[in-house]
Amino acid sequence: MRLITEVASAAGINEEHLELYGKYKSKLAPSLWEELKHKPDGKLVLVTAVNPTPAGEGKTLTTIGLAQAMNAAGVKTVAALREPSLGPCLGMKGGATGGGKSQIVPADEINLHFTGDIHAVTSAHNLLSAMIDNHIFQGNLLELDPQRIVWKRVLDMNDRSLRSIVTGLGDGNGTVRESGFQITTASEIMAVLCLCDDLADLKQRLSRMLVGYDMQGQPVTAKDIGAVEAMTALLKEAVKPNLVQTLEGTPVIVHGGPFANIAHGCSSVIGTRYALKLGEVVVTEAGFGADLGAEKFMDIKCRQAGLAPSAAVLVVTVKSLKYNGGVRKEELYAGNRAALLSGLANMERHIENLGKFGVPVLVALNHFEGDAPDEVNDVLEACRRLGVPVAVSKVWAEGSAGGQELAAELKKLLGSDQAVKFAPLYEDHLDIPSKINKIVTEIYHGSGVAFSPAAKRSLAVIEKLGLQQLQVCMAKTPYSFSDQPRLLGAPEGFTMGIRDITLSLGAGFAVVITGNIVTMPGLPAKPAAEGLRVDEDGVLHGLE
Repeated sequence: MRLITEVASAAGINEEHLELYGKYKSKLAPSLWEELKHKPDGKLVLVTAVNPTPAGEGKTLTTIGLAQAMNAAGVKTVAALREPSLGPCLGMKGGATGGGKSQIVPADEINLHFTGDIHAVTSAHNLLSAMIDNHIFQGNLLELDPQRIVWKRVLDMNDRSLRSIVTGLGDGNGTVRESGFQITTASEIMAVLCLCDDLADLKQRLSRMLVGYDMQGQPVTAKDIGAVEAMTALLKEAVKPNLVQTLEGTPVIVHGGPFANIAHGCSSVIGTRYALKLGEVVVTEAGFGADLGAEKFMDIKCRQAGLAPSAAVLVVTVKSLKYNGGVRKEELYAGNRAALLSGLANMERHIENLGKFGVPVLVALNHFEGDAPDEVNDVLEACRRLGVPVAVSKVWAEGSAGGQELAAELKKLLGSDQAVKFAPLYEDHLDIPSKINKIVTEIYHGSGVAFSPAAKRSLAVIEKLGLQQLQVCMAKTPYSFSDQPRLLGAPEGFTMGIRDITLSLGAGFAVVITGNIVTMPGLPAKPAAEGLRVDEDGVLHGLE
């Protein structure tokens, strides 16, 4: 690793704007923005993927490798990524810093505590939780209805046993009521941190967050509880973006970490804006498949921040297409052209969907050792048939050298005379059911939606409070276009079940909960935590 001061200098950042966290990590001070804000923006490129499969698609890997390859090709490029959450790092997914020769470093520190941003979100969220219960205990001047408190607690760990809890048990411990925990990345504070413009906007958004309703059914906010200034104090360092590097010294801004299946799935607006001033091209990602992460990137992040992506890179693998064609996990390494040809429908659906946002698409075929040449050719031919540029990416094995074909295609796409006509999928003036229906029918290709009684009650509250202008954040399984994880490929004609709708007034969206989605994941039978080892020199092994 190069010293972070050297990485910053190469990116055009003076040391006076760095707030160092050791030799290899730094926060970027607000003074840097004052220096950069009048510079023209670079071009924004979104990396997304087909629906995730057990073999992994390599979206973060491709983002990192492509940024390295663009720099090697002479284009000043900065990557912008989310911060890994401890829950999946120690659970099923493991680390989230790329792999092979396309990693961000120091990987172990980024994957674990990093600069403490996620811990700060946890603390701020739980402070508000404690102040809500204390307000009721101390006399409840706001007349909060204990049965209509919607603000839960959070923990940055996968712990299914905390999904539903009862608080206040025992003498003198407050009002007994049902509650629960979410994972920190599902906290509205995480969404607010990632969507705010600056510290002042953060404070305004925190003040609008809904915590519950009073006895007359009127909303009660964090501002009403008196928690905003203290939460801001806990978050004042977390709002500053973090600078790290790739294995080849490419600058990477890593900031914020909302999940894409239960939150909006994008790194911070602040970090992205810094990157756009520092690079000719910014390569960023959105979580899970394009039906979740990319849709929310376009409809929520870009809309709120006034951003306009210049291109989207869709990551596919031979294995992911075979899996979507019906091949079981255990058989993915065996040749099966029939399954691959069937699974191509999943890729084609994502390409079609991305086109609805007016953004040109480039397919990145993430190459694995053992991929059969004829199956690779099938993917390339399918893209050519669709008129979509495609490149084989070998950035895991070769770093920037393995991404030159991909970088060349991206440069060609970004240099095209064809005007990008980016637009979100739905209009702001539509009501919430219409926005949901548009996503379900046009992105998921369902026939419509079915609202549960709880969801209908939530819609009635939204209408009563005049909140139809909110955007929609779908909480849905990442594994399928539908709300059924095992319905793979490119299903259509299904009905999407809406279980409930919650309000994130600070973030500016309504969270639409579908199927069996949960906001607190559980650990698998063999958690990644079991494979970690710290040697006698304090070096961590097994976080992959």
